[in-house]
Amino acid sequence: MMRSPFVRWGIGALAVVAVLGVLRMRTARPAGGDRAPGAVPSAAREVLRVGFLPVTCHLTCPVTDFASKTSPSTRFESQRFTDFPTVVESIKSGRLQASFMIAPLAMKMREQGLKVKIAYLGHRDGSTVMVRSDLTQVKSLKDLKGMTFAIPNKASNQNLVIRKLIKDQGLSPDDIRFVELPPPDMPGALATRAIDAYFIGEPHAARAELDGTGRILYHAKDIWPHFISCVLVVTESLIDQRPGVVKDLVRGIAESGEWAETHRLEAARLVSPYFRQDEKLLRHVLTQPPDRVSYRMLTPADDEMQRIADMALEAGVLERRLDVHDLVDRRFIPADIKAAAISVP
Repeated sequence: MMRSPFVRWGIGALAVVAVLGVLRMRTARPAGGDRAPGAVPSAAREVLRVGFLPVTCHLTCPVTDFASKTSPSTRFESQRFTDFPTVVESIKSGRLQASFMIAPLAMKMREQGLKVKIAYLGHRDGSTVMVRSDLTQVKSLKDLKGMTFAIPNKASNQNLVIRKLIKDQGLSPDDIRFVELPPPDMPGALATRAIDAYFIGEPHAARAELDGTGRILYHAKDIWPHFISCVLVVTESLIDQRPGVVKDLVRGIAESGEWAETHRLEAARLVSPYFRQDEKLLRHVLTQPPDRVSYRMLTPADDEMQRIADMALEAGVLERRLDVHDLVDRRFIPADIKAAAISVP
């Protein structure tokens, strides 16, 4: 089994043990969902909070929030979090029944007995390998030998993809010094030359691109076409007790994704206040190039999910082989997907 020499990086890093241990993670109050002006909640409708992080892999969550404000059925309130450990703790405690999260972490939760299912995907692609712009000699991963490379944590799909690229390019895992950093800290670390490269979901890569301190070495789609990082996780209790709400949620995510594909500038404007990020940054991610991240083909296939699970086992994220057939529930995915009817002020 190939091992990478991960190094914890400062007190801000998300510790591997927090993700891979018994998942006894700290409880913190998540940042609340953002509401559009003029929205009036309806007591007659069912309401479900859905967790997300402010990354473009989770963009369809706030879009669905916005679209459901005028829905006659279920109201989906997006709940903004800043880290995955708090998401997991909220699911464990019953405060949250649906959320976007990285696929290997959802698999780890299932392995450890938490009754969750993957109901849909959040995106395709949408992650980028950045390298310091002054390292003009770096043309491939091989050229980063002896340098410092940041990933978000061991349980991330970015870790799995880099491990794949290490194999593909005939490198040893010891050739590159891997460290873990919180995604928002990566652009600053690159700018100060504390690290030489990093791999992360957007828009944290585009930050370095726009300020000139970093350049793109690889898009995730160049290494792993139709790359998956995040999935929509729902609890089995939600499925059992409120299947109609789950069906509405998955349909809402699907239709929000279809709308975002053809309304990228409007999508950037819509989610900017939810993400609390600059609209210009989000616009860049969604258009430069347009296929940098995709919100189509979001039905998870057994073979690709099993591939992720097997790679997670090899990387030491999982302790035993996981049969994803029992993890993925496709019953709520609509046969026909149309774009949500959304008008952005």
